[in-house]
Amino acid sequence: MISLIISKPVDCKDNGVALHAAERSVVPMNMHVRQFVKDYIKDNQEILCVVRRRSTYAFRMMDSVLTHYGLPKEMKYLAVIESELNPNALSAVGARGPWQLMPETAQELGLNVTPDWDERTLYGKSTAAAAKYLRDLHNEFGDWLLVLAAYNGGPAPVYRAIRKSGSRNFWCLEKYLPAESRDHVKKFIASHYYFEGTGGVTTLTSTEWAAYMDHMHPSPQRLIPGTSGIQYAALWPFNY
Repeated sequence: MISLIISKPVDCKDNGVALHAAERSVVPMNMHVRQFVKDYIKDNQEILCVVRRRSTYAFRMMDSVLTHYGLPKEMKYLAVIESELNPNALSAVGARGPWQLMPETAQELGLNVTPDWDERTLYGKSTAAAAKYLRDLHNEFGDWLLVLAAYNGGPAPVYRAIRKSGSRNFWCLEKYLPAESRDHVKKFIASHYYFEGTGGVTTLTSTEWAAYMDHMHPSPQRLIPGTSGIQYAALWPFNY
């Protein structure tokens, strides 16, 4: 059975949409994350509503920058779970700004980071820097869920998880990732569903997305002979 959740963007005044409309989305969700998403939205409803109310400028600017770098606009929800869109957010380990970039990474990406001037706190420049980093990670891994894990903990733990699991599928290797990185990916998926009301290319593994696109736009070669548009079940990999 394919797990689905939320059919429309969540209204801050209607908690029930996020919690009880669990069978109406057009984009499948892997069964392993469904309960996490429901719990996360329920437990973080208040702060998500606050972020929604102050997101207009930030999201509009991030959409423009992410599109410029050829990235899905929905990657902006990474900034939601990184900083709640707070440009002055500062972590205990020194990550700063809406995208929570570390000083060394930010400088490598072209930002000025000094005691007197820190461009990580600027929405436009920090989003451009984050976009470059996300683009490089996607060129490296070719899968948005692995990109999210690598953004959180670096590429090395992702490669270790790939080696240990023998798979590049996030749902097969997640148990070998640090708990923080594992949950980071799931928090992103939950935030995406909260704001968009459905999933998308950034909430699925590359295999799941390919299967979904085949399902929505089947080619004649992928259809079961003698049927009316039914595809091979093996092409629907949402349950492991």
